[in-house]
Amino acid sequence: MTKLSVNINKIATLRNARGGDFPSVTEAAVKIQAFGAQGITIHPRPDERHITRKDVYDLKPLVYTEFNIEGNPHRSFVDMVLEVKPEQVTLVPDADDAITSNAGWDCKKHQDFLKEVISEFKNAGIRTSIFLDPNPEMVEYAATTGTDRIELYTEAYAKEYLTDKEAAIKPYYQTALKATEYGLGINAGHDLSLENLKYFADNIPNLLEVSIGHALIGEALYMGMENTVQAYLKRLAVW
Repeated sequence: MTKLSVNINKIATLRNARGGDFPSVTEAAVKIQAFGAQGITIHPRPDERHITRKDVYDLKPLVYTEFNIEGNPHRSFVDMVLEVKPEQVTLVPDADDAITSNAGWDCKKHQDFLKEVISEFKNAGIRTSIFLDPNPEMVEYAATTGTDRIELYTEAYAKEYLTDKEAAIKPYYQTALKATEYGLGINAGHDLSLENLKYFADNIPNLLEVSIGHALIGEALYMGMENTVQAYLKRLAVW
């Protein structure tokens, strides 16, 4: 079964809109795990528009499943991750002013940089994942960085799924096959939802984990958090 890691950035966004500590990011993480999610994902950005540095440290002792911290590996981010020591760090090349993640790594261009950063994390016993576009040719360069996994950037899939799901899944399937050849684990995330998740999970070989935030938190407004988490887990179940 593919694991579900819930990205709780949007909980922090809602909290920050009014200040204070409601809704509580830490309480959300505890309850989401109790509802069955196998991981908690956060993506702290330099401007702390949602998850803050304090949140990162507050969450560490409360995440008893898998703690996944995403971000652009600036020095301050690297140092924070090395101190917190989550189970996984996902490297994302987003600009500081980006609304959300919008591209995977060019692992050929940034190969030396990624090798250096990944070696620091691996020496600290932290599993690494690289955010990657669905491009089989990029997998070879990703493998040379020493990363443990890739995370497939699924925005393009989510958009094309609405008109031609077979065409939408094809480059992701091909990239996953290539990643498996190189011994890389496969994660995925961005714009996955209750509508499109099952088809993706059923057709991507060796999919270990999905990280889902925006759609899941939005759907929870109507369905309730426990029901929503359970609905996602059912989409990922292998019967």
